[in-house]
Amino acid sequence: MPPSDEVEVLYQDTREFDNKIIHIRILSVPKSEKFPEGVKYGLHYGRKGGDDPIVRYDNHHGVHERHEGDTVEEIPFPGVETLLRRFQDEVETHR
Repeated sequence: MPPSDEVEVLYQDTREFDNKIIHIRILSVPKSEKFPEGVKYGLHYGRKGGDDPIVRYDNHHGVHERHEGDTVEEIPFPGVETLLRRFQDEVETHR
């Protein structure tokens, strides 16, 4: 990970309700082979204390992924705004 002075938090929010949690974190990072778009993100919706997410999108390992339960699939990256809307739509579907 690059030095913290090169990383900017673009958006971060955590919301808890009933036994569920939504955690969104989007960072601007220096463009690199691992993060060619210059963004690192985690969009998580799951049960508090649960091991597997209900749905999560992330690129923590440099690969854009969608997690549902214990299933992981590599996905194309449509951009942060589009991916965030997709995530929000899926959260609403699961609620």
